[in-house]
Amino acid sequence: MYQYDDYDRALVHERVAQFRDQVQRRLSGALSEEEFLPLRLQNGLYLQKHAYMLRVAIPYGTLSATQLRTLAGIARDFDRGYGHFTTRQNIQFNWIELERVADILQRLADVDMHAIQTSGNCVRNITTEAFAGVAADELLDPRPLAEILRQWSTINPEFLFLPRKFKIALCAAEQDRAALRMHDIGLYLYRDPAGELRLRVLVGGGLGRTPILGLQIREDLPWQHLLSYVEAVLRVYNRHGRRDNKYKARIKILVKALGIEAFAAEVEAEWAQIKEGPAELTEDEYRRVASSFAAPPYERLDAFDLDYGRWRERDARFAHWASRNLHPHKVPGYASVVLSTKPGASAPPGDVTASQMEQVAEWAERFGFGEIRIAHEQNLVLPDVRQRDLHDLWLRAEAAGLATPNVGLLNDIIACPGGDYCSLANAKSIPVAQAIQQRFDDLDHLHDIGELSLNISGCMNACGHHHIGNIGILGVDKNGSEWYQVTLGGAQGVQAALGKVIGPSFEADEIPAVIERVVETFLLHRQGGERFVETFARIGLEPFKARVYERAEVRP
Repeated sequence: MYQYDDYDRALVHERVAQFRDQVQRRLSGALSEEEFLPLRLQNGLYLQKHAYMLRVAIPYGTLSATQLRTLAGIARDFDRGYGHFTTRQNIQFNWIELERVADILQRLADVDMHAIQTSGNCVRNITTEAFAGVAADELLDPRPLAEILRQWSTINPEFLFLPRKFKIALCAAEQDRAALRMHDIGLYLYRDPAGELRLRVLVGGGLGRTPILGLQIREDLPWQHLLSYVEAVLRVYNRHGRRDNKYKARIKILVKALGIEAFAAEVEAEWAQIKEGPAELTEDEYRRVASSFAAPPYERLDAFDLDYGRWRERDARFAHWASRNLHPHKVPGYASVVLSTKPGASAPPGDVTASQMEQVAEWAERFGFGEIRIAHEQNLVLPDVRQRDLHDLWLRAEAAGLATPNVGLLNDIIACPGGDYCSLANAKSIPVAQAIQQRFDDLDHLHDIGELSLNISGCMNACGHHHIGNIGILGVDKNGSEWYQVTLGGAQGVQAALGKVIGPSFEADEIPAVIERVVETFLLHRQGGERFVETFARIGLEPFKARVYERAEVRP
């Protein structure tokens, strides 16, 4: 993973000192809340329902064991003993006292971490997939360019006050596990026939109040022009994006208003003026950053470890887990392990205790190379585990409550904190997620259902990415009461799709039965080994709608 240099450390430590002074002025009354608001947001600090929430950046979802232990210490010493991992590969602490924020930021700075630009109308955390650098289907490692983007966009004065927040994702695998089309800019990395690194550029994606899939504006962009081309996109957005209405301020609205051809022409014209300038990347700079992502000292192993195979034959529960929670590794004899944060109704999706974080840090060192990844599905990943160590790791993860064999299944639910914490939420997310998990707690049945994603958002901001869940649930307000709208057919990846609203919304206690009827309809109509999205694409919305509402009262 990337190693900070003296410039990086000077920046984050100076930012801590700056914010400590700003907090003191707010506490003394020298700054009003209105004046303090943009300052705290630029440092990832939100004022939520019950307390301040601090969002800590985890660039492209990569942590060292030392950093994870620091997060565990913050959870224990400054919060209520846990942290919440988000769909943006960050971590949030929900019970923070303003007086202690600078001390938290100092602890983060001491291990090369920060909360800079995790909020505000600026370029947010740069993301990629959790298996970057190790996935068997990866064409090349996107992390060096993700890190270059992170350095370029951090406290870049030209783009600190955009019309609205701005999100960038990169992917370089055959399967798009970074949800590129849901981002303001999506960058797909590949090699051309001559072996040269190129980029495909997508713009105008986003969820929220107006969900839109990003569209391609550039193919075959040489990697050297990454920064200048992204800069051109941001300049066009900064110049033309609306600032009079925050609901129409995202770049997706601008792209839709102009049309993709006109927007692309604006970008190309802007880029023509700057592409040969100082933002052009050099081989030396790429190698400097890429050196931090050199492959660790892998052992030469057989492609299939015999002890691992024997454990799969002897222990059905271990085999069950291995079939769901392992991801193919590019190096023979290794696997990437997904540690599920979704044990069921006993814990909210994405919540990890301080003790669990410390154990994961220890496993990362014992069984890997001291690195942990955060998946946008809110799970944790150990990227480099030898097959012969998998059974030992599984036993430890099971004892710690992190070995539920449900990755990609119905109760691997993605959910935002919702109305329990967030001041923007219309409805609670966590109780609904737990009620569904309780209804679907038979793992054998879940495996029979197969791959099926379910996402929950407490409001239209869509932090739970409900639009791209095969089943999506959105909390809505009806005259002060919490109701839930259901969408079907959403998907992320190469075949990305936005879910369709099934019909009138439901009360919270109806949702588990609604999901059950959706699943029953799928199983009734499934042909062969079809996944939910394939059956839905074939039969459409109507059979699901008819089944869901045949015993449910239709709501106005």
